Amino acid sequence: MTTTPDGVSLGMPQLPAPDYPDDVRVRLERDAAEIVARYPDSRSALLPLLHLVQSEEGHVTRTGMRFCAEVLGLTTAEVTAVATFYTMYRRRPSGDYQVGVCTNTLCAVMGGDAIFEALQDHLSVGNGETTDDGKVTLEHIECNAACDFAPVVMVNWEFFDNQTVDSAKRLVDDLRAGVQVEPTRGAPLCTFKETARILAGFPDERPGAVEATGGAGPASLVGLRLAKGEAGTARVVHPRDGGPHDEPQDTVHEPSPGEHLSSHDAPQETSASDPAHPAGPTAEEGE
Repeated sequence: MTTTPDGVSLGMPQLPAPDYPDDVRVRLERDAAEIVARYPDSRSALLPLLHLVQSEEGHVTRTGMRFCAEVLGLTTAEVTAVATFYTMYRRRPSGDYQVGVCTNTLCAVMGGDAIFEALQDHLSVGNGETTDDGKVTLEHIECNAACDFAPVVMVNWEFFDNQTVDSAKRLVDDLRAGVQVEPTRGAPLCTFKETARILAGFPDERPGAVEATGGAGPASLVGLRLAKGEAGTARVVHPRDGGPHDEPQDTVHEPSPGEHLSSHDAPQETSASDPAHPAGPTAEEGE
């Protein structure tokens, strides 16, 4: 049904989505053929195709869903069901930089809630809204499996670890000003459209982007090390308020230079987007 911008139904059937201009369609069809050829069943290519059309306009439009349906021989209802299920597909215009603040349990209690609230005020936007200059879309997101670096902010799915309210404000200010910012881990930042094309399965041809790593932090890998029998002697931690149950000092395991304590036990320096203050920990704790 046709609706107004406010979402009010006008009681009339919605007109078919317009097609892409001829030159755009030819280019997308060429890219789509490359994607579909990777799969024995063409409908398996729907997810990367949605990223492909998202890279064209910055969100998945009705035109984009029509294109996916026609390429794969699906109905637009089938494509819409997928596009509306996954949160990485945007349904309305978005900014060049998707700034996501983790507000799941650990990040929230470590400051994620405060960061998200502060950024809403700082940018004058709500959840899922975009700044007037079209640069930043702000949203709260669920766990990013980076709890050892909580609180975490992501920009176009790249990590900015150990954030504070002040560092997060500097980060979005720099993004809006066009200042180059570097993630804590992972590839250098690119725009959301460029990110969507990479997620569609096309190579990132920027110098150094492929070599950049975005692996888990040492604290995230402790369980794996334990399972392999590689972890050292357990570290004895005194109660924060001291007390009669403290172990004698000489029985406490001192971490080796290669060990990484959690930020809860020994808070790390937080990051800033200013190149003079690199994001993330300045050194492994214990060094």
